[in-house]
Amino acid sequence: MGNSYAGQLKSARFEEALHNSIEASLRSSGGDPQPIFTQLYLEPEAYPADVKSKADMPLQGEEGHDPLNGHASNDPEELEDDDDSDSSSPPLPYLQTPAPDGSCTLDGIISRGFCQAGKDLRLVTIAAEPIEVPAGFELVGAKSPSIPEHILVCAVDRRFLPDENGKNALLGFSGNCVGCGEKGFRYFTEFSNHINLKLSTQPKKQKHLKYYLVKNSQGALCKGPLICWKDSKTRQFSSSALTSKPSSSSSLSSKENGGASGHSSSPFSLSDSPPTRMAQASSVFFGSQDLGRDCSFLKPLASTPSHKTLPIVPTALRVNGPTNGLGVDVHTSLLSPSQVSLVPQAQGYRTPDLGDSPVSSPMNSGPPKKRHRSWHPSALVPVPPTAVPVPAIRPIVNSPGSVLAVSSPQSLAAGVIQPQPVTAGETVIVPENLLNSSGVRPVILIGHGTLPYFYGSVGNIVVSPLLVSCYKSSQLTESNLETLGLHSNQMLSVEMMILLTLQYLARLASNQIPLREELEQIVLKAMLGCPGNPAISPSQLPWLARLEASVSGGSVQVVVTHNSLGEGISESLHSLSEGPQHQQHLPTYVVIICASKINGNEFCVLVLGKYQARALAEGMLTTNEFLKEISYELITGKVTVLASHFKTTSLGDNLDKQLVRYQRRRKGQVIQPYQGDVTENTNSQEPASMSPPPDSAELLNRIFQIYPAQLTVARSLLSQVCSIADSGTQNLDLGRFCKVDFLVLVPPSHILVHQTAQRIRQSGVLVDLGNEDTSTAHQKSEKYVVRLDADVHTKMEAFMKKVKQNPYTLFVLIHDNSHVDLTSALSGSVCHGELQGLADRVVNCQEVLDAMNLLVLQVSCFPYTLQTHQSRISIHNEIHWPSNNHLQREQPHNELVYFGLRDYSCSLQWGVASPILRCDDAFEKMVHTLLERHPHLHSMVIRSYLLIQQYTEAMMALTSSPSLRDHITPETLAMVEDLINAPSREGSQGRGHMLLVRVPSLQLAMLARERLEDVRDKLGLQLCFAVMLGSPASELSLSRNFINILRAWRGCENEEWVPHTYEDLEGLPCIIILTGKDPLGETFPRSLKYTDLRLIDSSYLTRTALEQEVGLACTYVSVDVVQESKTSTAPRESDGEKTTPTLNDGEELERPQSNGSAATRTSGSLVENGVSSSDLADSFQKPSTSTSQPECLVTSDVATLTEGFKQECDSLGSQLSSNPLKAPNAPRSNYSSSSSSSPSPSSSSTQRPSQSTQFGRVSKSSRVSPRTVILSRAAYNLLSGESGSQLSSFSLLPHADVSWSSPLRPLITQNLQGADQSLYYRQWTVARQHHADYEAPPVLHPRRLLLSGPPQVGKTGAYLQFLRILFRMLIRLLEVDVYDDDDEEDEEEETTDVTTPANTQWPDIEDIRKLPFDLNPRDPKFRKASPVYSDKMPKLFKVEFKKEGDNQTQGKRVTKSIRLSRFAAHNAFHHCEQCHLYSEAVPTTQLSECSLHAFSFCSSMLGEEVQLQFFIPKAKEQHFVFNHQGSHLESLRLPLVSTKAHDLLKSPIFTPTTGRQEHGLLNLFHAMEGATHLHILVVKQFEMPHYRKYWPNHILLVLPAMFNSAGVGAARFMIKELSYHNLELERNRQEEQGVKRQDVWPFIVMMDDSCVLWNTYQPTDGSEKSNGSSAIINVSLKAVLQHLESTPKIPLYAMCGVRKWSSSLAHKTPRNPFSRCHLHDFVLLNVDLTQNVQYDLNRYDCEEVDFNLRVNSSGLLLCRFNNFFLMKKHIPVGGNKDFVVKPKLVEIENKAPISPPQYVCAPDSEQTLLDAPAQFLLENFLQSCSHRLFPKAVQNRNNPVLSIDSYLSLSPEISVCYINSRPHSTNLNHQGLVFSGLLLYLCDSFVVSGLLKNFRFLKGATLCVICQDRSSLRQTIVRLELEDEWQFRLRDEFQTANCSEDRPLYFLTGRHV
Repeated sequence: MGNSYAGQLKSARFEEALHNSIEASLRSSGGDPQPIFTQLYLEPEAYPADVKSKADMPLQGEEGHDPLNGHASNDPEELEDDDDSDSSSPPLPYLQTPAPDGSCTLDGIISRGFCQAGKDLRLVTIAAEPIEVPAGFELVGAKSPSIPEHILVCAVDRRFLPDENGKNALLGFSGNCVGCGEKGFRYFTEFSNHINLKLSTQPKKQKHLKYYLVKNSQGALCKGPLICWKDSKTRQFSSSALTSKPSSSSSLSSKENGGASGHSSSPFSLSDSPPTRMAQASSVFFGSQDLGRDCSFLKPLASTPSHKTLPIVPTALRVNGPTNGLGVDVHTSLLSPSQVSLVPQAQGYRTPDLGDSPVSSPMNSGPPKKRHRSWHPSALVPVPPTAVPVPAIRPIVNSPGSVLAVSSPQSLAAGVIQPQPVTAGETVIVPENLLNSSGVRPVILIGHGTLPYFYGSVGNIVVSPLLVSCYKSSQLTESNLETLGLHSNQMLSVEMMILLTLQYLARLASNQIPLREELEQIVLKAMLGCPGNPAISPSQLPWLARLEASVSGGSVQVVVTHNSLGEGISESLHSLSEGPQHQQHLPTYVVIICASKINGNEFCVLVLGKYQARALAEGMLTTNEFLKEISYELITGKVTVLASHFKTTSLGDNLDKQLVRYQRRRKGQVIQPYQGDVTENTNSQEPASMSPPPDSAELLNRIFQIYPAQLTVARSLLSQVCSIADSGTQNLDLGRFCKVDFLVLVPPSHILVHQTAQRIRQSGVLVDLGNEDTSTAHQKSEKYVVRLDADVHTKMEAFMKKVKQNPYTLFVLIHDNSHVDLTSALSGSVCHGELQGLADRVVNCQEVLDAMNLLVLQVSCFPYTLQTHQSRISIHNEIHWPSNNHLQREQPHNELVYFGLRDYSCSLQWGVASPILRCDDAFEKMVHTLLERHPHLHSMVIRSYLLIQQYTEAMMALTSSPSLRDHITPETLAMVEDLINAPSREGSQGRGHMLLVRVPSLQLAMLARERLEDVRDKLGLQLCFAVMLGSPASELSLSRNFINILRAWRGCENEEWVPHTYEDLEGLPCIIILTGKDPLGETFPRSLKYTDLRLIDSSYLTRTALEQEVGLACTYVSVDVVQESKTSTAPRESDGEKTTPTLNDGEELERPQSNGSAATRTSGSLVENGVSSSDLADSFQKPSTSTSQPECLVTSDVATLTEGFKQECDSLGSQLSSNPLKAPNAPRSNYSSSSSSSPSPSSSSTQRPSQSTQFGRVSKSSRVSPRTVILSRAAYNLLSGESGSQLSSFSLLPHADVSWSSPLRPLITQNLQGADQSLYYRQWTVARQHHADYEAPPVLHPRRLLLSGPPQVGKTGAYLQFLRILFRMLIRLLEVDVYDDDDEEDEEEETTDVTTPANTQWPDIEDIRKLPFDLNPRDPKFRKASPVYSDKMPKLFKVEFKKEGDNQTQGKRVTKSIRLSRFAAHNAFHHCEQCHLYSEAVPTTQLSECSLHAFSFCSSMLGEEVQLQFFIPKAKEQHFVFNHQGSHLESLRLPLVSTKAHDLLKSPIFTPTTGRQEHGLLNLFHAMEGATHLHILVVKQFEMPHYRKYWPNHILLVLPAMFNSAGVGAARFMIKELSYHNLELERNRQEEQGVKRQDVWPFIVMMDDSCVLWNTYQPTDGSEKSNGSSAIINVSLKAVLQHLESTPKIPLYAMCGVRKWSSSLAHKTPRNPFSRCHLHDFVLLNVDLTQNVQYDLNRYDCEEVDFNLRVNSSGLLLCRFNNFFLMKKHIPVGGNKDFVVKPKLVEIENKAPISPPQYVCAPDSEQTLLDAPAQFLLENFLQSCSHRLFPKAVQNRNNPVLSIDSYLSLSPEISVCYINSRPHSTNLNHQGLVFSGLLLYLCDSFVVSGLLKNFRFLKGATLCVICQDRSSLRQTIVRLELEDEWQFRLRDEFQTANCSEDRPLYFLTGRHV
């Protein structure tokens, strides 16, 4: 962090004494050195003069200057660390010795104290002048060491200065020059140059900005307080420190020593200036926590396994084993070569990986890196070998077994370290000017064993741990060995590893570099292949090694030494430095083997190949580091040599002069676009007139479609969300949400924000979610997309506030491209101008993790970094994009298919003439030549300059200088030619191609754009194509004439329109120079033809880095292009040119207005098509079908469609409509995306999800070809995959932020995709220390999902569709399917004399009495029941009859989806603020607070005492009367008939319910508008605990155990019996209080548990609508009940009820507001009047019809209020419907279902007995098989079956005539009626033989007598004298198929004679 100086060493004397002690021990031949502490405390002098080492003398440069520190050592203030350099300021080559004070600078004019513009900056001269200080800036005084007497005035941005505590200064610098007024210096280096500070060290703001400047009383500027850079205390060092050498830190920080050093000593590797290094070394020796301020940002490293650390010392470098030095972004190896100042090297190369070390790169994208300053080479004198400085502690060399582990040499307990002399053989002096003399900076690949110390120009070598993990197989864990199929005895010996390494290096091609993953696979194969592991003797090894090397043709050389590795390294380096004469046959690799008898065999590899050494060194840098290095090279002018090389053309002419000459020759004319030849036109030509004529320019239509793959993925996401909700972990409660809201987080790219916002707009999702209305959605879409930049926190705060305030909204936080920045917030900082760690701060913050109404969806094309061992996402919550072959079964030729990374790799086998994946070998050759010439520059700088020259010369070759053609690579020339000429080709209509050039470095990209634009303009091509910089940090900028052309193409009237996304540039010929660290997921238009990735080389050696670059080219292409190519028909060039689809008269496709919001708001949207809103939920996402197709096709098979996807809230409307001709097959397609495989022509041609901007019409002939990708050789080798000789890209380390968890692992294959690949990475990779998941909690986050799919495949569309169907599902949870059967009544509406006006509110009792009772139950729920005979029966049956046993499979009832209103009844899943106290248990009120009360009464019907149990919650006790003790329940309180109150509901509501504790609609809070009411649930005893659990606040009435298997008849019977008994008790109680008995309210409400909504006609002013229809509105249950209860003379009615709703009711008002007919489902029952009429307690079905018929025949009034409607919800579970009939004794082998004919059997037969109640079996048998019992009655309405005293359903084919046997009962006039059968069911004593004599029967009519047992059956036949008229046979006696203990019913059949 550069400015925070925590933990600075305070004691200079301590360090000095320590070093003197070490120094002395090295010098002395014998005798112990004086103990350090004695020196420290006893020496009187602060600076002993005699301790200067003689060896140091020559190191002193010019007097007063320390050549290492480079500034005057006598200035105590300047002696601060050199180390805190502001990391964003690139260092300069500052190593020249300063010129004498006052001398002129280079230009010979400007003196010190003046800026480069010659303006005075000295405080003394400008103190009184007015100085303009911008807002936020401060005036500060800078000190220059060259003019110490002066203070220079500067204006500095306050943010980069510390506060009074010395903290909070931002890294970096921003300042203005107050002299000349130049603004915007971003680097202090640059600024110090400008103000001529003339420093010999690297400039630092901390060192040179000293004072604040303030105004005195006279208004003049004067010196103010010191700037409080933290801890800027004077620190002095003795120069003796410079040569002393710390021990290898590894010896101390090893695991064995228990981490005595406190921190890992990796700070060594980051420390810079020598004095601090010494200080740190000493602190580490003593386990001090104080690591020097330089390392304050290393705190996170405290936990690192520290055996990998490495100290870096200026003049001596010790490398011991794999070092963190590289992993920590550290510079173990690369101390900057002074003569080059190559900073990334100076800054150290990061290893791509450290093997098993999770910390191998903990900081690589973390804090800015410190730079290693180097020292001037002239000051370094080679030290004679006898006087080599050596380490004070000698590390113990490890046994070969534990490769490279380090042990602590000795106990540290003594407190004083005993230095030991070491031999000179273990040190290597790196020769000076190695890089300059040999042109190569050697890379040492650590192998096995101990590397030597390095001294001298250590910046000239690089130490890389690249391959070290391959040699660590001994560290494999048991479980890993098992996974790999290895045993511990199969480990390879060191000798075998040496030979394998040699073999591997020998077979590498000259343009390949070693890859860790490749060597690991070789090692693994060797281990698996040779279990014997042949022993190789020491004498054999050199011979075998040389043999292996001999096959390499001299590229691999073996050096064998016998003392140490250092000997071989030293020898090789010296021969290298001896100059060109040895360069002829330089080997690429030198394998140095030390065959030491003591230590066993050790080895390392010295890489000397120029290409390989550079590639390995550059590959060790992180992207951030090499970008920083490039910007440093550009700023410091290191590239001037290269730039001057490119000032001439390939022919040797001066480039600029040639261009100017050509420009003059053109005389201001420009080349007119769209013409084939070069036509001259004046500049002033109106650009608009150059666009093609309007009639040929078709408009580009915006359409947004959802494609089958996107729909599939959206559904997978939805189903995963549902499974999270269903998991029972309470992590997500979908039932409580009624709204969906979202926020999309995108990487910091303006274009990506616009692109995503555009997708949101086009998809209409905001309107569909109801978040915005149509008018505002367009403007507001941007606020749903947030960039992860500095402003993200305020936006996230606002979002999280919304999340907290709306607990009933489900929020989805979508983190798009989530792989882009996964740096931990701890290590995040400003790095290369980018904020890092923001995503971690946002997505992983505690608020987001804890919010129960927030889902996090991470979306990524390269999810590998999210799939580590520490991943926060459950593998079950990963959704993977279906692969192409899942979706492409048989696709028409004009359809588009996705063409991705794998297809590019496979395309290399196509064998076509012009491959789409190419490597530009000519370019690579040029690069090679230049790389050799410029070893000091980063290869990307060289590649960039060459690339710019190639494009420049290509433009010139095509316009002014044809002779240059031969000097341009064919690839470049073809691309530029295509760019310029495509718009003028026939049929192109002026549209051209886009060429994308990827230049990761912003500075190089700006340079490229500037240069290409300049050349283009000078050549007169400015109207032909645009050159644009595509930077994430800026908006697109395009000149007005191109904008006008785009507007003309789009038909855009808006003058203000400018392109915001790359897709807006469709058809525009342009070069886009795409810059930025990573591509961020922007979509490119279809006109992108070429992707130039020639700059992407060996710095991109992780899978994500490489694949995301090639991902830029992925897109959807025509399926026939791919198929043709695969069959090796090389596409002609013209095909390639026609990739831009030409527009002809196809069918128009437009996105219709989104009616989605209407669909969710109104109850029956889209009804006009006959499809309910739930079924066409997605219909509004498709483009409307074109006019050429008749509309009716869309609904062609609606009946079959309506079923398919009831479970899933989104339907396949999009497929239904895109494939109208196949609609009959739609149900099949509901379950797959198969119907989409052949959509209608209208949509097929634009099947391309990721591109939302499509051509409105695409001719069938137009083809979209894959884009051409041009790669560097390194990238090409990896992408060509298995076809090449190297591994393919998918075998690489998946991401720079992760590391392999094991040295060896199974090979990843191309077939490993989706979940398998995720499992692989989760097992074999771990997050590095700076990764956001490094410290992830072990528990996976339950509400986090990961959507992964290839780049540009259409993930945005998929997640927007997911939001839509998620909302539809939540709405479906808020919607109900209600029965919607057409009412049969109105067809046969009775015509009577009585007509009541339609708007009458209450019935007149006299009028009702005059109405006839309609005997037939007309409700559709009784469609399967027998019709009841009446005078007005229709003569024809309307039922389609089924064969026996089919009744279960008959067509289901029609339902319709209705949005719940605020008056709905709800089930247990409903939660809301208002009713949670009503339905949910409050934690304080436990179940025990319910009191259990027994209530007994005598039932005359049952003839015994019945005991019921009541569970009464405390809150409901006021509804009951208890005795004085309060324990005995006496009665249920009833109000009086006369009581009137506004909110009073008089009738208690009883709901019989079974099997529906969750699904029953038992929450009446909203239906009652919150009014107090009495609601009693009537439940079976065995279900009581379930109902108590779900409904703790409800009163439960528990039926006796004998009714556990009974039907609903028993519940109704008990409710009525109890209510009558209670009425009597209340009458008695209230009579004592003076109330008349008849005044007590006699009504109860009996209501089903599926009643959901109540409606009525809208009260009108008497005028109906013209068509006679009226509006229906929702009303509450409370309003309905109060209306019924206030009926005049209500006690005279036996029953009141309401009508059943159907959608047809809206179209017709009833002729009569009241009817006398059957009432059911919701009944107001007068228990007083109906005292003698009982429900049949045995019944399972039709008990209400049976009861209604008896009530009516008893002369009582039933009245239905026709202006009220009840909606009943379709509940598929419970309610006795799911009763399964199974055998009593389970026969395993009998799997066949039991059909109704098997429900009865002959008495005492052997038939299978069933486990079901007898009554249930009987009712089902009669329902299904009555045609056997009553053959004469089938479909014979004139001769019904006579049923006495009961109604049983005999199937809809058989009519029943009901007769009541009671005296005085009202019966149908049966005179003249002849019956076809007689049914006597459990008849009682009122049925006598005389009664039966009154009826006439057909000849052959049948009789069925049903009784409880055989004896009563016989008695009945005798008593009724049936044998007189009916003939019986013995075999006609049956029983229900129960065993005797289940009390079967018996029946006898006979025929009428």
